[in-house]
Amino acid sequence: MPHISIKMLEGRSQAQKEKLAAALVKTLTEQLHCSEHYVTCTIEDYSAKEWQKVFADEVAAKKDSVIFKKAEYDPKDLL
Repeated sequence: MPHISIKMLEGRSQAQKEKLAAALVKTLTEQLHCSEHYVTCTIEDYSAKEWQKVFADEVAAKKDSVIFKKAEYDPKDLL
């Protein structure tokens, strides 16, 4: 069923990640009217250098039909 995948720059604490995951799961279950029982969530950290490939593969290469919020920055600015 629904899976939430978060990929972001490193630097957040375990507690921040747990709070984020809980909030996202809650919102997803409310919006999709499904049980939390079926939801999974992963959070992966990347360095600014690693982020360049993640951004290219996970954002830039995606079709517009699956991007619901576009980036408002150039990932190279993170280096």
